[in-house]
Amino acid sequence: MTDPQKSFLGNPMEICIVTADHKRTIRGLHELGIGPWRVYTFSPANTTNQTYRGRASAFELRVCFAELSDSMVYEVIQPVSGANIFQEFLAQHGEGIHHIAYDMHGKPFAERVDEFERRGFKMVQGGSWMGKNHFAFFETEGATGTCFETYEFPSDWDYPEPDEWFPSKPSS
Repeated sequence: MTDPQKSFLGNPMEICIVTADHKRTIRGLHELGIGPWRVYTFSPANTTNQTYRGRASAFELRVCFAELSDSMVYEVIQPVSGANIFQEFLAQHGEGIHHIAYDMHGKPFAERVDEFERRGFKMVQGGSWMGKNHFAFFETEGATGTCFETYEFPSDWDYPEPDEWFPSKPSS
């Protein structure tokens, strides 16, 4: 059995489905018992340092999160505009599981990016949501059959109020 403590990746913390219709997808997942869902728009207004294949590139995404546990999240992404790996995935494969994110043992974000690149995997999409949550996707498909991501939430992170909740905001 693979020991996550021996892998540079650490523990999986997110699995993501890319879709052309986030509302249909989260509705279907909710019917399977997954949710509630926070729905956000990632855009240049709230996501800085946006990159695509090594260049600055503005993009907009609908990003939905449902917490499975304190350490695992389901994510659904619908590409809206701009050059991005999610639209590429839809064009090449249709809807489906796009990536898995790893915690990389809590290493600083720059070290995470450096380690992927040292191993020959280029960063293909990145940004900083709300100026605090840094994320990076790597070109791992050729070696693994899927994309890998890492992201870093600061210790003082609280999810901002979403654009909407589905089906509704949970009672406190």
